[in-house]
Parts: sequence; C-alpha cells; structure tokens
Amino acid sequence: MSESDSNEDITAEKTIIEPLADWLQQAAPHIGTPISLSKFSTGQSNPTYRLQTSHGGKVGRFVLRTQPSGVLLKSAHAVDREYRIMKALGSSAVPVPDMIAMCDDPKIIGVKFFIMREVDGKTIFSPTLDGYNMADRGTLFFGQISILAALAKLDPFSLSLKDFGKTSGYIERQLRTWTRQYRACETDTITGMEFLLKQLPACLATELPGLCVIHGDFRLDNLLISNQIDIAALIDWELSTLGPTFVDLSYWCAMLRMDSGWPIGGLGGVDRANLGIPEEATLVDAFCEETGLHRPDNWDALIAFQCFRFAAILQGVLKRHLDGNASANNAASVGSQAKLVAELGANVLLQYLSSNR
Repeated sequence: MSESDSNEDITAEKTIIEPLADWLQQAAPHIGTPISLSKFSTGQSNPTYRLQTSHGGKVGRFVLRTQPSGVLLKSAHAVDREYRIMKALGSSAVPVPDMIAMCDDPKIIGVKFFIMREVDGKTIFSPTLDGYNMADRGTLFFGQISILAALAKLDPFSLSLKDFGKTSGYIERQLRTWTRQYRACETDTITGMEFLLKQLPACLATELPGLCVIHGDFRLDNLLISNQIDIAALIDWELSTLGPTFVDLSYWCAMLRMDSGWPIGGLGGVDRANLGIPEEATLVDAFCEETGLHRPDNWDALIAFQCFRFAAILQGVLKRHLDGNASANNAASVGSQAKLVAELGANVLLQYLSSNR
C-alpha cells in the first residue's frame, strides 16, 4: 500500500478500470481518471490494488480495496466497515489513510469496494525488525503501544460509532462467531481447537474492562512505517468493532508468542533482550501506564482466546485456497498454520488452568 512496497502484481485489471472510471466521474472526480491498477500480492483477505490516476506521481496514487470474489461467509470481508471506521478516525490520534469514496453496489465492478489515498510507508513483516538497531526496535515497539493506548482512550460515541458494535458481551459473541466461522471452514479435526472450544467459555466468563474501538488484527504488518520508526498508518480494519480495551493488546501479544519460523511468525524462540525488544510484561505495563488500566487476572486465558480466534481466521484462509479464491500467493502455507496456532493456544490455556487449580 505504499510507494516503497515492491511486492505487487503489475498486471493491469482492465475489467475493473473501465467501470471504475465511470463510477468515479460521479463519486470522486477530483482524484482524476484511473489509468492503471496493480494488485498487491500480500494480504490474505480483501484484494488490494494500487490505483494510479491521471494526476500522475504521488498525487495520483490511491488504493482500491475490494471484497474477494466468490461465495463469502456471513459478515466476512466487511469493506464497508473498514471504510466507515477509518473515515471516523481520520481526525483522531490514530493514524489512518484518507478515505476517498465507498461503493456498496456490487454491480459496479462485481464486488463492494472503497478507495483511499495511498500512504507513503513501508510494510514490515518480521517482528524481529531485521536490520534495525536495538534502540530503534524499542522505539517502534513502544510506538505500537502508543497506538493501542490511543485507541483505548478514544470515546466511540464521540466518533458517531455508537452503533458500530455492542457495548458488552464481546468475548461471548466472538466465541460464537468464530466457532461458526471455523466450523464452516473446517477441513480436518484439530485437537487443540476442540480443547479451546470446550474450555475457553468458563475461563473468560468475567467481563473485561473498558470500551473502545477495536482494530481486530493489530500486528506489525498492518502498519505502514516511514523513516524507519514512524507509524504512518494503521490499516486493514476489516475485523474492527467495539469492545474491551485489552483485546487488541492481547491479540498482538499472542501473535508475538508464535514461533519465529512459522509462515506468520512471532518472537517465539527469539532472545528479545539481545535484540532490544521489550518483553511482553514490559509492553503490557507500558500500555497500563498510558491508559490507567490494570492487566486482567485471566490474561493468559485471553491470550489463548486470541490463538483460537486467529486459528479460525487461518482456517478460513486455507478453505479459500482449497476453493480457489484466495487473495494471496502464500495462502496454502499460511492457512496450514491454523493447527500450530491452535496448539499454542491450547498449551497456554492448559498452563493457565493448571496454575489456577
């Protein structure tokens, strides 16, 4: 999604450009006429394209984000929600791209889509921040904490987001939703998932504190980074909603617990201190200091829940690959990680249960 991102398919999508140009004449004539599209090969869910318009150069660079083609699971690939939340956050302390226009009529190009201005930033995939010095690694990690804290402190009602999600029962709804999504995409029995499905509800029965906008997929590769350490934008808001303040933080920490050698790797097996990367407890403490909140007593159960949820997402990636409508080139390897993530979550939850007996 940035000028510096070279990992893209440069094949022009003529079947999209022509109807898109006609639509833009009415919806956003100020951005110019589309002249080329190139699809980013990364991203497992909603296809994303660089859109170059007749204005030329950086001024004429935009991003087109669409739903995937084919039969979609209920409530999945919600590009309309992505557009709405980023539009609402445009004047907040949370950095997001400028929204241009949203189209909820699938007849235009075959799917729903929206257009946003391209952000000049780089996507980084390795959480070890290869090539960084120790000080810059720490700066970028604590910068992510500041983004999470800014989200936690926002009042959804003041952003006209009162109806963006329910104000209570988040975990219960998420367990129900992702159980349904997982079962709809299930290809083989995953023992770890069955354990999590059985044990998680009782471990997460206590309502978590706070209410804020939740990104839903907060991790390094959903940030655009400029000048090595500056967070230019937080993108990919497909799973955003309202919920408790510790949800995004626990998700990010769960992602960092994943083995560094997995297709979507974390810091598992990595010596954080040697790299200048803060330990999980230090990151949580920094978040609590910025927000005035206290870490939930069932923190590890929340980590296990995030593993369950992400495993369900990965299972969806695998199913789309098997069905032939995956968005990214590495969908097969990424989707196969569902079992590994479920096993990680099951081990975390088993240790939590053992320590609370």
